[in-house]
Amino acid sequence: MLVRLNQNCLVHRIQPSGLLRTSTLISLTSNATLTRRIQSQTMPVTVVSAKPSDSEVKGNFRFIDIGVNLTDPVFRGIHHGRKKHDDDLEMMLDRSRAAGVKSMIITGSSLHESREALELAKQHGFYATVGCHPTRSAQFDTFRGGPEAYLAALDEIIAQNLEGKGRVVAVGECGLDYDRTHFAAEHVQRKHFRSQLSLAKKYHLPLFLHSRAAHADFVKILREEGFGENGGRSVGAAGGVVHSFTGSVKEVNELMQMGFHIGVNGCSLKTAENLAAAKTIRPECIMLETDAPWCSLTSTHASRSHVSSLPASLNSLYFPPATRPEAFVYGKAVKGRNEPSAIGGVAWVVHRLNEGVPFEKVTEKAWKNTVQLFKLTDLV
Repeated sequence: MLVRLNQNCLVHRIQPSGLLRTSTLISLTSNATLTRRIQSQTMPVTVVSAKPSDSEVKGNFRFIDIGVNLTDPVFRGIHHGRKKHDDDLEMMLDRSRAAGVKSMIITGSSLHESREALELAKQHGFYATVGCHPTRSAQFDTFRGGPEAYLAALDEIIAQNLEGKGRVVAVGECGLDYDRTHFAAEHVQRKHFRSQLSLAKKYHLPLFLHSRAAHADFVKILREEGFGENGGRSVGAAGGVVHSFTGSVKEVNELMQMGFHIGVNGCSLKTAENLAAAKTIRPECIMLETDAPWCSLTSTHASRSHVSSLPASLNSLYFPPATRPEAFVYGKAVKGRNEPSAIGGVAWVVHRLNEGVPFEKVTEKAWKNTVQLFKLTDLV
């Protein structure tokens, strides 16, 4: 019989005979001692912590954040176009390293941001993607020289940055987003998603993919372009990851069957349906990310009950103290801005969803999957 005392303590009544007996009234005093008043036959009582102790999660927890938007101005103190505080990019990176983040893949979301992502990757010894986000895909048509010139510019950037630290490791972020067609119409998104797939084939690079409310068209285009099996390797491509996945159990299974990895972040863990899909991801397909500064794990998400079970020693690393942008304090995180350090919290939720799988096994599998797909052998 299990009786909840409060959020932190459970009482398990043990009966040698296996039969339930009358209740035991237990109160928790202010100095954390248990006062027992037995209303029936005396019986043994075992106190069990609801939160895992630090001894249960010892290990080497290392991470590669596969999707982080370091080009976003909030990391320079600019929020919604207004300067709120000093540039704290370096301090944010220090916090991430303390949390076990060994490297990052900086997302390129347009031609301009792909160049910025590569510059930052070279400065910090990270990696980058090159491509155009579906909500930015109208840029193909407004670019001087037209869509062909825009694609050629992406091609040139990739060709010039295929080796060494700071290199291109994926084509993207590309895909479809039917939730935000006010930025680019569906037919515009489809056209320029398809064109970017040619770059993955040409350079034998993985894809960094985006899919929102568009699964049917998304997989249709991938299949038509030769990505229906084994991640498109038969047509010269190298697989890829559907990042920030928020789809259904059925959708995640189809994508894995097609040979793609699945990226999980806070947005992937908002609802009970999200958690069911995340639990479905096979170990060989899982990847971890934050999509910082977006996709935070918040108290309103279904993942909250899992996040709240983090041991204090890990919680302080993954979710360090934060202040409002207007009350910025050097060395502290900024409220409302996700950081790569939170990747450990994402991993913890995945661990909790897969009962019996040690935390370190989850983190190491994601690490190995990432190194293998993006050929990050310099991290080994």
